[in-house]
Amino acid sequence: MDNILKTHKILKKDFLNKDDLVFLLATTGESFQALLDKAAEIKKHYVGNIVYYRGLIEYSNICSKNCFYCGIRGGNKKLDRYQMTDDEVIEAVVFAYKNNYSSIVLQGGERNDKSFINKITSLLQKINKATDNSLGITLSLGEQTEETFRIWKENGARRYLLRIEASNRDLYRKMHPDNKKHDFDTRLESLYTLKKLEYQTGTGVMIGLPFQTLEHLAQDLVFFRDFDIDMAGMGPYIEHEDTPLYHYKDLLLPRKERFELSLKMLALLRIILKDINIAATTAMQAIDPVGREKALKAGANVIMPNLTPVKYREGYLLYEDKPCTDEEAEHCLNCLESSIRMAGDDIGYGKWGDSKHYFNRINKSK
Repeated sequence: MDNILKTHKILKKDFLNKDDLVFLLATTGESFQALLDKAAEIKKHYVGNIVYYRGLIEYSNICSKNCFYCGIRGGNKKLDRYQMTDDEVIEAVVFAYKNNYSSIVLQGGERNDKSFINKITSLLQKINKATDNSLGITLSLGEQTEETFRIWKENGARRYLLRIEASNRDLYRKMHPDNKKHDFDTRLESLYTLKKLEYQTGTGVMIGLPFQTLEHLAQDLVFFRDFDIDMAGMGPYIEHEDTPLYHYKDLLLPRKERFELSLKMLALLRIILKDINIAATTAMQAIDPVGREKALKAGANVIMPNLTPVKYREGYLLYEDKPCTDEEAEHCLNCLESSIRMAGDDIGYGKWGDSKHYFNRINKSK
């Protein structure tokens, strides 16, 4: 059967199996465009052409983990470590509040020491006080105990992003040291705990990793569907020379192919989980100057303008060639607004933009 005919046949199905996903991940030309068009159609129908802002605050690059792919891994001795002051965090939060973003993301290196946990709890209280409890707060601070997740939720966190990075155990092991601190089952357990506590739960993967196959990526999509995620943040793997995984750079697809593969993953995720929130990640823009806009057209509906003070941004390079490291929040805001409108979307100013999938999931369980 001709590829384009087979593509259209698969896209008409109500349920895509793993073989369908592998086939669509390999599409090119007209078939690739048909996939993107289908995702755009589903996005418009189920979540609308509205993009929600999540003001990104990269709170600290101090990390207790040593993941092989990450520029802020604990073992990177070339990095100057930082932690934003409370006043700096609140200044960024107030900027989001005054500019009607309505949501923020507090992101940082993974730590679970008591002082860090207490600091985040205190910051949540200060954020809510400074904004009259009017901001939707997402945390992306790694694996924590159920008690910690509960405390943070009681103090105002609504959403939590914990990327699995690779849902295949063997591939996950290749990306992390083989010890208890980097355990695949602990990662999974944390995700299930977040769902149990009724967080809006998000995860994601890197696309185009060394050793990764299309079958791995199809498995990732099946994992997202089976886990029933509420939101996703994923994008192309971009190498960092101060990481162990950099030694395998010769195994990588060209960056353009990693970018296109990421668009396919976004589109397929929109197709199989129609009403979740999907971020157009900064890594997309690192490869293509209009990468985030293309991600929006492929099904994404969330963008995270960076509110981190410029003086810290060079210290939060998870990967090389990260864009917008020298742009103040005000400039990013103006640039993003015009880009989003060029992509054919509107901005959901003043709206939390909660995951529709989350509420549908919660209502089904009651």
